[in-house]
Amino acid sequence: MSSLPRIDDDLREEIISRPDLILDDRDLMQALIAANERAMGNNIVDLRGIAMERLEARLDRLEDTHRSVIAAAYENLAGTNQIHRAILRMLDPIEFESFLHGLGGEVADILRVDAAKLVLESAQEDRETAIRRMGDVLSVAEPGFIEDYIAEPRGMAPRQVTLRQLARGDARVFGDKAPWIRSEACLLLDFGPGRLPGLLVLGAEDPHLFTPQQGTDLLGFFAGVFERAMRRWLS
Repeated sequence: MSSLPRIDDDLREEIISRPDLILDDRDLMQALIAANERAMGNNIVDLRGIAMERLEARLDRLEDTHRSVIAAAYENLAGTNQIHRAILRMLDPIEFESFLHGLGGEVADILRVDAAKLVLESAQEDRETAIRRMGDVLSVAEPGFIEDYIAEPRGMAPRQVTLRQLARGDARVFGDKAPWIRSEACLLLDFGPGRLPGLLVLGAEDPHLFTPQQGTDLLGFFAGVFERAMRRWLS
């Protein structure tokens, strides 16, 4: 009588009738391959087993890449929809004051930022009344402020979109919210020939919401629409 343990008859019949159950189970196949290698001894190199291990490793990498590509595609789609919704809301108002209040309210909520600030450069001093009335969103600065602000802290050349992480926000831009701002997106605005530039600053308490490694295409598109909307108010 054989001393080898016998497999249960029902299980044996199930495996014989449906071998795909074994072939499709990676853990079972690896266990069978490992058992076969042990049975062959240490003096035999199983090239087929090595090749299978390499193929499995390559398959794992391909699956990881596939999941990463799908996740990035969903993230880009969600970001695109988010920007489109913010633009549609931004274009609704027919008055400048409503436009600014919407920027600091629903538009900021759609973009999931904690602060949205608009900085305009001006050499005039007769706009102080408007600044007080819309001080929660709008700030007016002297010429050259925007270029210097974007260049901080390492003398970076001005770009349309600048993303960076912060130890804290700048009180000149964010006011009372400055201590809690940990990242920001600076959108440089071009209002056309003969006009001083503007700057839209989106601030977040999340230090990872805006980082230099992120793409800027969607925010660049948002900045382009925003500056065109602003031109009708400045004309």
